[in-house]
Amino acid sequence: MKRLTHSVDETIALGKRLGETLASGAVLCLHGDLGAGKTHLIKGIVHGATQVPPEEVCSPTFVYLGIYRGAKTVYHFDLYRLGDEDEFLSMGFDEYFGSGICCIEWPERIAGILPAGAIHVTLEHRGEQLRQLTGIEEILP
Repeated sequence: MKRLTHSVDETIALGKRLGETLASGAVLCLHGDLGAGKTHLIKGIVHGATQVPPEEVCSPTFVYLGIYRGAKTVYHFDLYRLGDEDEFLSMGFDEYFGSGICCIEWPERIAGILPAGAIHVTLEHRGEQLRQLTGIEEILP
């Protein structure tokens, strides 16, 4: 099943619903090209799970991990600059799996060590503001 969002605000709103729904321990892998809306979706997830305002959520491109706490904890990984799985493991990031909600941008960098049961969502450009999301049907039927 595919979902369409027609603006950044709609993508964030969909993320908010996901954040309200996802249980601690969930690992959400977000696939898509640069600018596909992965970070906007995570802004909403963080807001829905923690009440941290979306404008306070930014992609941790240079530090790899952002942590947001509230009713639930969200671990936001941006692995765009990561070298490989060994680098991820050497930083101890695998220890976050199973606690809080792990949202991972560029999960293909660690494909071999993702936990069983990880949820894979793909975001695709379908127009200037239009985004198509697949893979969320198991979270939001």
